[in-house]
Amino acid sequence: MNVPNRLTVLRLIMVPVFFISFSISLLSFPSAHVISAVMMFICYAVAELSDLLDGKIARKYNLVTDLGKVMDPFADTLSHLTFFVCFMYRGIMPVWAFIIIMWREFSILFMRMLMMRAGKAMPANIWGKSKTVLYAIASIFSIVYIVVSAFFAAGGWNDVYETVLYVLFSLSAIASLLSFITYLLSVLRSGALSGMTR
Repeated sequence: MNVPNRLTVLRLIMVPVFFISFSISLLSFPSAHVISAVMMFICYAVAELSDLLDGKIARKYNLVTDLGKVMDPFADTLSHLTFFVCFMYRGIMPVWAFIIIMWREFSILFMRMLMMRAGKAMPANIWGKSKTVLYAIASIFSIVYIVVSAFFAAGGWNDVYETVLYVLFSLSAIASLLSFITYLLSVLRSGALSGMTR
């Protein structure tokens, strides 16, 4: 297994560790929220850094593999949905936004499998890239909110920050939905799946 794929595996490992870190905040011992927030921040930072590095290394040194093509988007979906479940449970992500994003991610995974079966690649679009950027921004803001909340008492800043988070997650859900519609229309127009047996 090459370096980019090992980094992807590291990201997959960070996903359950992140969830365990979040779960610590549900315990009742002193400093549980602080320990949880710090661990979540570390897990998120490691996961995002490994995501950044594996793509750059794979492209720069021509280390793109069939395993990497499948494992990388799977790691993306698993990590994002895990982060968002935690944020939703914490009350800083709207349930409706999570549902739209979850449906989109599983639908895209299914479409990607069909396209790979047909020997075709999923076409990139501006909404998909916008979705990725918004996911990252919303997640970073959420992690910062959780960390700050663990060290400082609630105040007037909470309402403002939570409004910003609501807007970011709403934009993420909208971009996610539009990217899916764009992908679907592009695939249907291309006729890439017309030769599949039914």
